[in-house]
Amino acid sequence: MQPGRYTELFFLDEATALAAGHRPCAECRRADYRRLLELHPWATGADDLDERLHAERLPAGRGFVRRVHERPLDELPDGAFILCGGQPWMVLGGGLREWTPAGYAVSRPRPVGGTAQLITPPALLPLLADQRPRLVPLFHPSGGG
Repeated sequence: MQPGRYTELFFLDEATALAAGHRPCAECRRADYRRLLELHPWATGADDLDERLHAERLPAGRGFVRRVHERPLDELPDGAFILCGGQPWMVLGGGLREWTPAGYAVSRPRPVGGTAQLITPPALLPLLADQRPRLVPLFHPSGGG
């Protein structure tokens, strides 16, 4: 990538992009980006957000090993991604939807209680929990959300 250039990224939907640790673009998705800043008073701009998201995605000194965060399953908002049996699943209401590159597949009930291995960086959970309209769809049509 050349300095001063953008890398075009395409995801199945916004929930997938957030699970990968990508925040809304400060230029083309300005309203969503500003909302994220409002939800995190500690962040003064994109550099602060990016540094935090990077730290929440990859543990220091472990290369490209995906970092997961133990969180109470009952507290996760719709759109959060967790690992179940080593596979990514999206939380949606009272259920979980298995993620595939082509869309969401199998659905199963959301377990009550316990903890989950959260893939989505915790700093993005407030954005998922925020109910204001987004500039792009949060869920692919196969997600049923």
